Amino acid sequence: MQNTNRFTEGPILLPLIRFAFPMLLASLLQAMYGAVDLLVVGRFGGALADVYVSAVSTGSQVMQTMTIVITGLSMGLTVFVGRKIGAGQREEAGQIIGSGIWLFGLLALAATAGMVTAAPALARLMQAPERALEATVSYIVLCSAGTVFIVAYNLLGSIFRGIGDSKMPLLTVAIACVINIFGDLLLVAGFDMGAAGAALATVGAQAVSVLLSVVILKRRPLPFVLTKRDIRPGYAVGAILRLGVPVALQDLLVSISFLAITAIVNRLGLTASAGVGVAEKACAFLMLVPSAYMQAMSAFVAQNIGAGKPERAGKALLGGIASSLAAGVVIAWFTFFHGDRMAMIFAKDPALITAAADYLKSYAIDCLLTAFLFCFIGYFNGLGCTTFVMLQGILGAFGVRLPVSWWMSRRVPVSLFHIGLATPMSSAVQIVLCAGYFLWRNRRRPV
Repeated sequence: MQNTNRFTEGPILLPLIRFAFPMLLASLLQAMYGAVDLLVVGRFGGALADVYVSAVSTGSQVMQTMTIVITGLSMGLTVFVGRKIGAGQREEAGQIIGSGIWLFGLLALAATAGMVTAAPALARLMQAPERALEATVSYIVLCSAGTVFIVAYNLLGSIFRGIGDSKMPLLTVAIACVINIFGDLLLVAGFDMGAAGAALATVGAQAVSVLLSVVILKRRPLPFVLTKRDIRPGYAVGAILRLGVPVALQDLLVSISFLAITAIVNRLGLTASAGVGVAEKACAFLMLVPSAYMQAMSAFVAQNIGAGKPERAGKALLGGIASSLAAGVVIAWFTFFHGDRMAMIFAKDPALITAAADYLKSYAIDCLLTAFLFCFIGYFNGLGCTTFVMLQGILGAFGVRLPVSWWMSRRVPVSLFHIGLATPMSSAVQIVLCAGYFLWRNRRRPV
């Protein structure tokens, strides 16, 4: 149990930061994991580099949508397990985890069949440029074949976040990142397999990572009791779904709004499509700090709610916002004034770099706003208020982000910066909703 944390006693901010830091590193490696595919096909794709970049950027967004749904569902497991660990109920925590394994195993089978079958339709729905359509379909099909490993990775991560262990997910993604880098260089740069090579490297890395992680887990003491009899559709399935489905639905619809924005941009041509694809990969790095705080906040709050200490949860929220915002100021400054340097990591074409840098300026603003928004979301997830999280996310996506990006794409001259402004505008509205809900809850039941 030496790598797990009980957050119900002692200081608040320092343990929260210590817990979030490995998640930050894991997210950094996860972002590198995805960025390597784009970087290698952009650098070693030869005359078809722009085709492969567009295919990987569009295809990876489709796969990210599926991953986001799985991650959202796994939040139900994180919160439920965290509450039982906070209450010291080891056997019940094991039963919940067993039900989670059964549920996510079933989900993996269904998702694999659905994604492989729907790959051509999804590529067309995304309005992938005609030259990149075949490569996009190939990327989606090959990545979808490895869905079971995507599900397994997220299942492992949700369990360990719930018990307060952020080091094991870091180890898991570190293994995958190293293997993916070598796989990309071998298949794309060595065997000239383009987008298909990048997809195969990704699936192979995920498979090896999960298998090695399972081996490591069997050798570690754990703060819960899990037997083979627990791996069944027990009572916990309903609770996991009740907490996780609203988060998954919200994440899915928000991701669809981003896919719609990608489709809008794809209509502007290959340079705009590839430029936004590069910018989105860079954005994965920009959101590292707030994302880490969101995950840490969920587990921290869940354990304290389970222990009957909601006042510690409220103090964690305020401390998390302050420390996340400090990092956000630095990241926002660099992104706004030096976005071209970030884009140059993934591409050599000057026009593509200019397009990506223009889009990144809008995300610089969002780097400030997500310090507030993501901490609020993590806090409400930990409380179990996932229905509210779903509603505010849907309103931000379809009430602000999507209509604003569509309207901006119709203005002449078209500016990727103006299209990108839809994202911080959505975040601002969501922050207002979260702050209002926080104050309303406190009046009814002080934290």
